Amino acid sequence: ARCTEMRLPRRAAALLGLIGAQAAHMQAYGPAGFALGSVLGGRHASAPRHLRSVQRAFRATAPVEDPAAAAPRTGGVAYDLGIEAKWQSYWDEQRTFATRRREGKDKKYVLDMFPYPSGAGLHVGHPEGYTASDIMARYWRMKDYDVLHPMGWDSFGLPAEQHAMNTGTHPEVTTKVNIANFKRQLRSLGFSYDWDRELATTDVGYVKWTQWIFLQLYKQGLAFQDEKAVNWCAGLGTVLANEEIIDGLSERGGFPVVRRPLRQWVLKITALGDRLAQELAGLDWPEGTMAMQRAWIGRSEGAEIAFPLLTGQETGGGQNTGGGGHSSVLVFTTRADTLMGATYVVVAPEHPLAVTAAETDPAVAEYIAAASAKSDLDRTVAKSKSGVPAGVNVAHPLTGEALPIWVAEYVIGGYGTGAVMAVPAHDERDFAFAQQNGLPIKQVVAVKTKKSGTGAAAAAKAAAA
Repeated sequence: ARCTEMRLPRRAAALLGLIGAQAAHMQAYGPAGFALGSVLGGRHASAPRHLRSVQRAFRATAPVEDPAAAAPRTGGVAYDLGIEAKWQSYWDEQRTFATRRREGKDKKYVLDMFPYPSGAGLHVGHPEGYTASDIMARYWRMKDYDVLHPMGWDSFGLPAEQHAMNTGTHPEVTTKVNIANFKRQLRSLGFSYDWDRELATTDVGYVKWTQWIFLQLYKQGLAFQDEKAVNWCAGLGTVLANEEIIDGLSERGGFPVVRRPLRQWVLKITALGDRLAQELAGLDWPEGTMAMQRAWIGRSEGAEIAFPLLTGQETGGGQNTGGGGHSSVLVFTTRADTLMGATYVVVAPEHPLAVTAAETDPAVAEYIAAASAKSDLDRTVAKSKSGVPAGVNVAHPLTGEALPIWVAEYVIGGYGTGAVMAVPAHDERDFAFAQQNGLPIKQVVAVKTKKSGTGAAAAAKAAAA
């Protein structure tokens, strides 16, 4: 059917003309490409007449795919980079993007993740994300909202400390130089930041308020000192995050990293777990982000159950909050209903009982040393569930049956009590571990699924799901 002539906005016509100027190259893709090229190129009878003249103007300067065959260009206008500098200077002088508060106007806060100002400067990932948020900031300003769109620097970092040790240059000096470079690069990209609101996490005025927040938490009993396992790197002289470790070595410098206890300040997030979880409700966030938040909060409902150490073994370590001398091992479980299916107990390599066992058992000591070189993440996702006997037994709290204690890295010392009752018929990890080490599997809950059938293996899979 023949289309009637249409009138397009000038920008749309120019854009379609540019597309049409390139349409001849589509003929290489066969009949479909030829037909599309004919329409976009203006050779089809239905193409708007005024669009053809625009297309002819663009064809005069259209680029040729093969550089070797490119003819000298005539006409066209070169892009003037001075335009950017001109208007960026104007924005600065007029404070075009300064945050203003007008009575009765709606407001928007468009916040970017602050970059770490490394010596290497911006990488392509920075402006990629910042462009999206800048588009939103400009959009809301054009909708007549009062917009706060600041930029700052997450400027505490290991590279500055290392550079200071290697060169003798104070980290404050290098940090300020790097920030100046980052700022220059960001300004050259024309982002609409309110630079009057710029801050760095190393600013004295900023640190003052982080300390004030900590004091409020301390006064509420939410901050206390405790000994916790950390990723210690002696080569760098600091603690590293899991993400900074690759195959047991520090990402920066390749130094060995081990797990070791360190006395430090910790926050009692568990005291706020219920409130944090409840306040996620109603947030318009992607489900993936919500899942990460729930995992970070780490709220679990369950019970603590004491497994008494058998007579003559009370000198071993017990609860993970104490040393030796306890008479029982305290476990945390979200499935107290499967207690009758417990056939062994597993403690983390950091657990005091494991540390005590290592003093007299070289195999346990060697295993703990190997586990200390792995991050919590590596230990959690490992497909093979390794472990060694601790040489100690506990009594089942209901039947009195003797159950062996194992030391295994798939149990994390910082979760719960650092000890779990193993119910291999109803937990996939316990099931795999029991099969590898010839431990008994006792099913106590009947499970039937279409996919996995019946039996202990099916029960374990269903429990994991």
